[in-house]
Amino acid sequence: MRAPHRAAAALATGLVLLVTACGSRLPERDFENRSTPSRYQSAEPIRVGIVTSATSPVGSSAFTGPRDGAQAYFDRLDARGGIAGRRVEVHTCDDGGSGVGNNECVRKLIDEDRVVALVATTSLEYAGASRVSAAAVPDIGGQPIGAAYDTYPHLYGIYGSLAPRTGTAGWGGKLYGGTEVYRYFKQRQGARTAAVVSYNQSASAAYARLVARGLAAEGYKVVTEQVDFALPNFRAAAADLKQQGADLVFDALDTHGNAQLCQALDRIGAKIIAKVTNVQNWTSTVPEDYKDSPRCRNALWATGSSRNYEDTGDRAVRAFRDATRGLSMHSQWQLEGWAAAMWFTDAARSCGTEVTRACVERFMNAGKPYTADGLLLPVTFERLATPPATRRACLSVARWEDAKGWVGQGDMNATCFDVPQLAYEP
Repeated sequence: MRAPHRAAAALATGLVLLVTACGSRLPERDFENRSTPSRYQSAEPIRVGIVTSATSPVGSSAFTGPRDGAQAYFDRLDARGGIAGRRVEVHTCDDGGSGVGNNECVRKLIDEDRVVALVATTSLEYAGASRVSAAAVPDIGGQPIGAAYDTYPHLYGIYGSLAPRTGTAGWGGKLYGGTEVYRYFKQRQGARTAAVVSYNQSASAAYARLVARGLAAEGYKVVTEQVDFALPNFRAAAADLKQQGADLVFDALDTHGNAQLCQALDRIGAKIIAKVTNVQNWTSTVPEDYKDSPRCRNALWATGSSRNYEDTGDRAVRAFRDATRGLSMHSQWQLEGWAAAMWFTDAARSCGTEVTRACVERFMNAGKPYTADGLLLPVTFERLATPPATRRACLSVARWEDAKGWVGQGDMNATCFDVPQLAYEP
């Protein structure tokens, strides 16, 4: 079950198919074994696979964040002794953003490389998900771009699931999401009129309708704007939003569209409380992406389910930032990939020296909420026969400020609301 802010990455899938630091040591508990690299010569490595749409219609960097974060974690892990003296051997595969390529990556990693698990999967089209499940290969901490993680057993998405996962998406083909994001901006920021901007394209329009439903359920006056995908007139949409008094703007657009919308809002002098984006756009490249719209740029807010990667006052975040300081940019997806690798590592450590797929999965199915040392909101996997009508949901919130970057807005474990769960079709 995914709230709309978690499901937002699925929007990118539909859109792109058309075009589209402080230094710190890692926690000692993560590196109990201090074996030297020379001991790896006599120890069989633990093989894991990472499938990423590194090349795709989206571009070369849209989906690589989780892979880079996971790789950084495993590199640091191996430098400090691996798992019970065994090196983690990472096999990466670029599926090219296609179903055919994804199936080939899955086949290679399972049949040829014999990986014990997949980690931090981030695929535009996860066509091989049923094959992963049929082979009983645990897929840990993947990004739910599609509905696979709410469909198949043996798949464990980074945000958890309450769905039965018996081969049908969600409950009878429907997924459910909460309204906590909209509740937050109404109660904490005083927003009352919300706009939703989309393309005249099926995936974009469908996601916009979901957002509009959630906003209406929370009592907002909802303004909808649709622009042509090929020749979008963002200036006209922005002018209408200003005229109707929108103080909160959501979108069903890609990054380029977001930048154009922000530029249009700045040019007409629109004053908004927040331009809300999702975890996929929670990156350090905001100054470049929104270079022509300083007012809108400083009204950007992001919501998600993981601790702000800029929160270097947190020990676990400092460990992540220390290990990734060589990267050209940072992102929330990198941090979530790091958390996924930590998750696999904790599962593998529970196996002792015999790390098997079945043993790793026992850890995943133990029923204990997982937080990756506090980097994630507690993640659970249950198999409920019927979806809950309401649920207590928490969220991580950050706001962009030019002088500071992404600034967290309170404790994500305390920013919680009891909200209705609304059905939608993936």
